[in-house]
Amino acid sequence: MIALKMDLCDFCGSCVSVCLEDAIELFEARLEIDHDKCTECLRCIKVCPFRALEVKQ
Repeated sequence: MIALKMDLCDFCGSCVSVCLEDAIELFEARLEIDHDKCTECLRCIKVCPFRALEVKQ
């Protein structure tokens, strides 16, 4: 499962733009990951400049 570290995220939207499954939504000061849509391709983790996303078991 992909998890967000809120204290590191600046809501830049980089992860949203690379998600092929549209599993990540960005709101004003909130990011939501739809784990039912997420295929754990890790594109979001690789593109995040702040390392705010991680894989949780």
